[in-house]
Amino acid sequence: MADGAIYNHETVTLDGEHFSSCEFRDCRLVYSGGEPPVFQDCRIEDCDWKVEDAAANTLAFLKAVWGAGGKAPVQGMIKEITGGGGK
Repeated sequence: MADGAIYNHETVTLDGEHFSSCEFRDCRLVYSGGEPPVFQDCRIEDCDWKVEDAAANTLAFLKAVWGAGGKAPVQGMIKEITGGGGK
C-alpha cells in the first residue's frame, strides 16, 4: 500500500494496489485488468491512462458492442460507473 507517496513523471502499475493520500503528477497510469486499484484521498493531475491485456480487451468489447448498435447498454454501464444509474 502506498501512503502519502508523490509520483512525478513515472509509470505506475495500478492492478491490485491501494493508494492513500497520494499524488500523481504527469504520470503514466497502467491498468491491465487485474484487481481494481483503490484510490483514497488521492490527486491525479495531467496523467495519461494506459489499459493493457484484459482491460484493453474489455474496452475493445465495449467498442464492438457500441459499433453494432448496442449504445444503450454501454451508456447504461457509463451511468452506473458515474453514479447516474440509480442503483
